Amino acid sequence: MKPFLARFTVPLASAAVVALLSGCASSGVRNPSGVPVTHLNADEQGFVAGTGVESQDLVAVTDKMARSILGIPQIANAATPPTIVLEPVDNQTRFPINKDIFLTRIRAQLISKAQGKVLFLARSEMAALEKERNLKREGALTSGADANVQEFKGADYFLTGKLQGLSTRTAAGTSDYILYDFHLIDARTSGIVWEDSAEMKKQGLEDAAYR
Repeated sequence: MKPFLARFTVPLASAAVVALLSGCASSGVRNPSGVPVTHLNADEQGFVAGTGVESQDLVAVTDKMARSILGIPQIANAATPPTIVLEPVDNQTRFPINKDIFLTRIRAQLISKAQGKVLFLARSEMAALEKERNLKREGALTSGADANVQEFKGADYFLTGKLQGLSTRTAAGTSDYILYDFHLIDARTSGIVWEDSAEMKKQGLEDAAYR
């Protein structure tokens, strides 16, 4: 009987080792009772939603603004690409959102789809740019252009915006209206050469926390 048992003992022991190793390899954090992560497109509303500014609103508003800017004569008919500087957005809503994300996405949309019709100036990086220019002028760094006459470009337009809201809260729920307004300002005359807006209203039974 011993040879007979030996034929089964080795395979069973091997199976036990494989099962043990497999169990170690698949161990990890599990939450069977929770909701799994769901991948959504940025322009979709998920099951976690409120009455405030959310990703689908951001996508809809910035897409509209980028298309609108490209259609104005100052951009579409310009002999040379106009230069634009982003100015901070004024958030007057009750939601503590990253307001400048709107301009970041508008800029990205215009740069990727405008085919060189506009040029954005990196004013937020002025400290690094001035240091680089000074090093070139001092001869510490080489430059493809004449470092003695190279100057930063001036802005033709400033792009900025304002978010304003109206909120109502009763025992029946919460209601929020938000006006998204953006405009281009002529840097020479201070005239507003373009302005467009979008408005959205949402109602819900419960308020949501935004961060």
